[in-house]
Amino acid sequence: MNIQVLPDHKLSSVAPLKPCNVEKKEVELILVKDQNGVQYTSSTIMPTPSTHGTPCTAEELEERETWGKKIDFLLSVIGFAVDLANVWRFPYLCYKNGGGAFLIPYILFLVIAGMPLFYMELALGQYNREGAATVWKICPVFKGVGYTVIIIALYVGFYYNVIIAWSLYYLFSSMTSELPWLHCGNAWNSPNCTDPKLLNGSFLGNGTSYAKYKMTPAAEFYERGVLHLHESRGIQDLGMPRWELVLCLVAVVFLLYFSLWKGVKSSGKVVYITATMPYVVLFVLLIRGITLPGAMDGIRAYLHIDFKQLNDPKQHIKYLSMFLLYNKFDNNCYRDAILTSTVNCVTSFFSGFAIFSVLGYMAHKHGVRIEDVATEGAGLVFIIYPEAISTLPGSTFWAIVFFIMLLTLGIDSSMGGMEAVITGLSDDFKILKKNRKLFTFATAFGTFLVALFCITNGGIYVLTLLDNYAAGTSILFGVLIEAIGVSWFYGVDRFSEDIERMMGFKPGLYWRLCWKFVSPTFLLVVVIASIVTSTGLSYDDYVFPSWSNVIGWGVALSSMMFVPIYAIYKFLSMPGTFKQVNITDKRLSNLHT
Repeated sequence: MNIQVLPDHKLSSVAPLKPCNVEKKEVELILVKDQNGVQYTSSTIMPTPSTHGTPCTAEELEERETWGKKIDFLLSVIGFAVDLANVWRFPYLCYKNGGGAFLIPYILFLVIAGMPLFYMELALGQYNREGAATVWKICPVFKGVGYTVIIIALYVGFYYNVIIAWSLYYLFSSMTSELPWLHCGNAWNSPNCTDPKLLNGSFLGNGTSYAKYKMTPAAEFYERGVLHLHESRGIQDLGMPRWELVLCLVAVVFLLYFSLWKGVKSSGKVVYITATMPYVVLFVLLIRGITLPGAMDGIRAYLHIDFKQLNDPKQHIKYLSMFLLYNKFDNNCYRDAILTSTVNCVTSFFSGFAIFSVLGYMAHKHGVRIEDVATEGAGLVFIIYPEAISTLPGSTFWAIVFFIMLLTLGIDSSMGGMEAVITGLSDDFKILKKNRKLFTFATAFGTFLVALFCITNGGIYVLTLLDNYAAGTSILFGVLIEAIGVSWFYGVDRFSEDIERMMGFKPGLYWRLCWKFVSPTFLLVVVIASIVTSTGLSYDDYVFPSWSNVIGWGVALSSMMFVPIYAIYKFLSMPGTFKQVNITDKRLSNLHT
């Protein structure tokens, strides 16, 4: 390729140049048939005297909105990276899979896959400054990956907002002098409800762990008072949405809408609260937790090293969406990748101390082992932890603080997912960009309508199905194809040159080897393992019918299918002959749109 323009910049085939304050040029472009999905061009750029010094038009002035401040971006991406899983999943996985020994494979996989792929994601978004779909102008045959990511983000929004609504419901319920899950005798309690003071090791001697005992006031408040699970016979018997949860869900959706309707200029300010509050609360909860009797036993159990557990390679890979397309072009995304990955890892590890100090207190109080009270997911943050809080002096205050933390953890992560959908589609369909506020409302309202299925009497079954299938194997598959597309089709060397143009230096050999060989291989192994080890769904003692698992795989395939469908479409529509066109040099990045 021979392109001569702006000599102080080294161009790649899709370099996003700023068109203003430069001489307009006419480009004679020869478009050659695609090779491996990448369009190769040969161009000659000739100055147009009649346009010299002409002010930029409105279209030429159209620029990607950028973050108001550097801290806005960092808080946004950290807020999205650090979510509920850091609190309710990582500490338990660490404990169950070898304690301190679990950190060995965790850090190893973070270094060989997590950080390199995150660095790739950030650099790709920042350089091209496009949404998840249109960023694949670099290699059009892979555009289906962008739609896969968008669909997955939409699916996650269907149920993730419900968890935030639960947190909001608990927050409102905590604003009483006595927490409602402290005692039996409430309208939602069953005749078999058992006072926690009566529960001890001898009472639970039938092999049932305390975490699985469903007749405590806290467990019954969650399953009978909030979910009304006892009124459903299974996923085939959902019932009507619970009006209390509907109101909470409406509040969550409106909060998301008003946080996103103006783009990063509005969401960048919201994260000052949503991204920092969890750290303040976690620190306060840790200080309170370590003062409780039995706290040190819980922390020792959390850090206990058991290398035998490393024989079971259960790992959890979570994806990160692209906030970098809103970054200024010369932002140091390398530093951001290292910083954000480190913050995410440290937050997960740090939250385990706050969680297990309280679990140690619970085990001490009821005379049981740590493993009897240790659990993950909703059972941890909506049953075990609230019950522990209810026994403390000033329990109302601690409950409010805890659920504010859950609320803020959920909100900024949900904002990131919804922004991925809005930006990804509006970049591809300009009519949506012109009507961003209306499109944002339509997206929020659409997620609200589907989420209604998750707040029915049997809604927890729908939520469990979506949680397992909507963003499990499918997101691993999407990240794998993305890594292959960038490293093998667009090319690691070309990608490295793009990064050099942004930051002034090329990625080192380590990053290039990870991008091309190590990370794709690791992802391929994990994708295959996730498919081979897949089993039927269950929720406690309830086993999902086989047809529900078929629906679940249908949900997963509905996002993954965009990759092969779009690739086939692109190959079939490839021009078989040379085409010559004349265009105006607004942005050379448009050559591959």
